[in-house]
Amino acid sequence: MTTDIIDQGRNNRTAVGVACGVGAGALWGLVFLAPELARDFNPLQLTVGRYLAYGLIAGLLLAPRWKAVAVAERIGRADWLNLFWLALTGNTLYYILLSGAVQTGGIAKTSLVIGFLPVAVTIIGSRDHGAVPLRRLHLPLLLCVAGAVCIGRQALAAPAETAHGTRLIGFGCAVGALASWTFFAVKNARRLRQLKTVSAHDWNLLTGVVTGAQSLLLLPVAVLTASGAQHEAGDWMRLAGVSVGVAVLASIVGNNLWNRMSRLLPLTLVGQMILFETLFALIYGFGWEQRLPTAMEAVAFVLVVLGVATCLRAHRTRPDSAH
Repeated sequence: MTTDIIDQGRNNRTAVGVACGVGAGALWGLVFLAPELARDFNPLQLTVGRYLAYGLIAGLLLAPRWKAVAVAERIGRADWLNLFWLALTGNTLYYILLSGAVQTGGIAKTSLVIGFLPVAVTIIGSRDHGAVPLRRLHLPLLLCVAGAVCIGRQALAAPAETAHGTRLIGFGCAVGALASWTFFAVKNARRLRQLKTVSAHDWNLLTGVVTGAQSLLLLPVAVLTASGAQHEAGDWMRLAGVSVGVAVLASIVGNNLWNRMSRLLPLTLVGQMILFETLFALIYGFGWEQRLPTAMEAVAFVLVVLGVATCLRAHRTRPDSAH
């Protein structure tokens, strides 16, 4: 009876965690559209705009409770240092690289590279205490890889519209974004499990404050890079609208959902949840391009869903669940 209650509780945590992961992916997929919506601005300007908005909104939400969160809940020097690296790798550096990859290589090609995030995070997470052994995750990982390859196959085979050097730069930016966010996903999930005195929402807001401070330091550089560009008032208004929209939807709400999920699910399953960002990015991309998915892209969707489903099954049928 006790075992049944424990299993039921674990399943409920998994269901809530997966729902949060899907919600985060749906909102994060919007960040792939942002560089297209404000294409007149370079990746650094897009990053500074988004994260200045994120930092300002997070600061305003935290202001009435600053002492309770940052003092009473014992946010120490080590925590601030963690927040600095998480803000840098998961937000500032990642979005500069992602925006550069989208603008030079396109949404589909960038999605292909970022689509390998689940593989990297799952392999690293398999070493955590109590994690599902990697040998039990071979099928989900293979399905994930197959889905990611299908997602980008057509884009990679299509005639190139940009120079070879530009494509290489875009690919390098995508790989850099992959490495940067892998570090963030692993480090953030582990830290959230260790830090019991701060809620997932407040940890996200604190990350936003630090990210905003980093963007403020980059603001002079962003202004200098815009000095030679001809931007009208309407262009700046569009950038402001995109920045605030992405800050609220992706950074405030999406990150909060992701942090809640990171506390509920093991890291090996957290990795699989990143696939939903790729899926929703493609859905939004299809809408932007006003077309239906091709047969290969439809196959990719099926493979990704199967990958997540088999990963869930592996976590629900762990050999030690009966002990």
